[in-house]
Amino acid sequence: MASVFDKILVKGVRAGQIPARTQEARNWFRNVAKETRPTAASPSKMLREYSNKVSTPQVGGMYHFQYDPKLKKTLPFYDAFPLIFMVGPAPGGFYGINLHYLAPNNRARLMDALYSTVNNTKYDESTKLQISYDILKKASRFRLFKPTFKHYLAQHVKSRFIEIQPSDWDVALFLPTERFKKEDKGTVWSIV
Repeated sequence: MASVFDKILVKGVRAGQIPARTQEARNWFRNVAKETRPTAASPSKMLREYSNKVSTPQVGGMYHFQYDPKLKKTLPFYDAFPLIFMVGPAPGGFYGINLHYLAPNNRARLMDALYSTVNNTKYDESTKLQISYDILKKASRFRLFKPTFKHYLAQHVKSRFIEIQPSDWDVALFLPTERFKKEDKGTVWSIV
C-alpha cells in the first residue's frame, strides 16, 4: 500500500515537479500537502503504512514518532506526534527541532533557511541537514527555530521513528499530523 508521501510524490512527478530541487517545486509540494485530508495523515495510519522505520535517528534527518512527555501534567501543551529534525544527543535522549510548533508560513520560512545547510543536493537517503544548536542560534536566518527546539527523553518515545526521506520533507512539513494536547494548534502557534 502506498503511503501518503508516495501518493503525493507520484502526483508531483506527473505534474513535472521534483521535490526539494527548486523553490517552485517546494511550493507545489507544500500546496498539495496543505490540501491533504487530516485523516490521510493520522499518526496511527502513518506508523502502520510507512515502511522506513528506524530505531535510532541520525543528526540532520527528519523523523516522526509518538511521544509521551515525562512532565505532561505540568506542561501547558505538548505535541504527542512530533515532526523533528534531529539536532543531536542530549542527557537521557536527544534534541530536535519540532516543526509543528510553528504556523505553516513560519514553518516554510524556517525550512527554506534549513535547506541552506544540506550536505548535498541529491535529496536522497544520503542527504542530511548539517545543524547543531550553535549553528542555529548564531545565524539570524534560523531565528524561528527557538520555539521548536525541544529535549526529548528516550524512555518517553513510544514508537519507532518514521524516517522521512529528503524528497518528502516538504510534503511532511505541511501534512496535518500535529497532535497537540491541552491546547489546539491555533493557540499553540499564537503563543510560541
